[in-house]
Amino acid sequence: MLDNNQKLETNILNSVVGFPEAVLKKVELENNGSNFIEGKGLVRETIRSLHPKRIRLRVENIRIDTPSTKTLEMVSEDGKNLPPFQAGQYINLFVSLAGVLTARPYSISSSPKNLKSYELTIKRAEGGFVSPYLLDDVKVGQEFESTGPMGSFHHNPLFHGLDLVFLAGGSGIAPAMSMLKSFLASQEPFRFHIIYSNSYENDVIFIDELRNLAAAHKNFVLTEFLSREVSSEYKGYRGRLDFATLQTLLSEPSSKMYYVCGPTPFNEHCAKLLSELGVKSGRILIESNGPPPKPEKMDGWPNSLLPTKEVNVKVGNQKPFKVKVGEPLLNSLERNGYFTENACRSGECSLCRVKLKSGEVFSPPEAKIRKSDKKFGWIHSCVAFPIKDVEIQL
Repeated sequence: MLDNNQKLETNILNSVVGFPEAVLKKVELENNGSNFIEGKGLVRETIRSLHPKRIRLRVENIRIDTPSTKTLEMVSEDGKNLPPFQAGQYINLFVSLAGVLTARPYSISSSPKNLKSYELTIKRAEGGFVSPYLLDDVKVGQEFESTGPMGSFHHNPLFHGLDLVFLAGGSGIAPAMSMLKSFLASQEPFRFHIIYSNSYENDVIFIDELRNLAAAHKNFVLTEFLSREVSSEYKGYRGRLDFATLQTLLSEPSSKMYYVCGPTPFNEHCAKLLSELGVKSGRILIESNGPPPKPEKMDGWPNSLLPTKEVNVKVGNQKPFKVKVGEPLLNSLERNGYFTENACRSGECSLCRVKLKSGEVFSPPEAKIRKSDKKFGWIHSCVAFPIKDVEIQL
């Protein structure tokens, strides 16, 4: 990172992946001339190579980060560079377990400057289906399929500016680490402040690396919070992030850009604090980590409806099957042999949408369903909880 007093003649768009190369190509065409006649399929193949629908990956290395977390270093099966991505984006990793084909989105924690590999930092999810397998059973050399990099949770140099704050909870530090590495390699005078909240001192991901980078770069600030018991050596804040502390940490809060990533309650808490500080919603970017684990505690959930109650789900003309109302519809579909395209599994990307023909589902506020989808009966199955018998169309 550059000192605030340093002045550089530079273009802020240089931080966009691929922009410098595009400028060089433009200059080459201007200098050498071109008839702009493209070979058949050239543009399509170029786009496909940069934004593939699927990637074949191989586990190159496994690093133990904390007692609950490992980082899988994934390389391309063919040995070539992986597709470019923006720091903060994720890939959706496909896994087949116990006869169930499913997928989980994992943020890339490595720098977008290094396309030899993607690093996926994975924390054990309580009661999880996929994370125990990835942490306990996966070996070096194992192969997977994934989507290409996806998501809108990344720095946009045209609109976000250079004064940035990232509020991370637990494994939500993964996209923050990718952003940090990208900013440190940039020629732009970024100011980056990570406010990092965790429960246990021995389970803080990347903490040594983060502290070292904060000590070495004056434009990067790290603020730590721990909510449980801590040692006498711990120098950070204790307890939960609150309004008074956040107000103390941030000068001119309304002028900064904020990124929030962590468990759903953490995200909601941070969004509330920022709103109370006067930060407009357009300056807050939130990355959700999956569906709400306890939908019955959310506003709008029917009174007295237990999450263990069972209802019927019918897909087209197929035989109906039983599901628990507290389980996302997408999970239930996968367990019963139905696959529908999906990516974020948190209600944002809309790839998993299905049509609700009859019945009723509960969709939490985080489900970003378009008005037109609501009008014509489309739901996001990853965050749709059937609360009555339903019939759907895939």
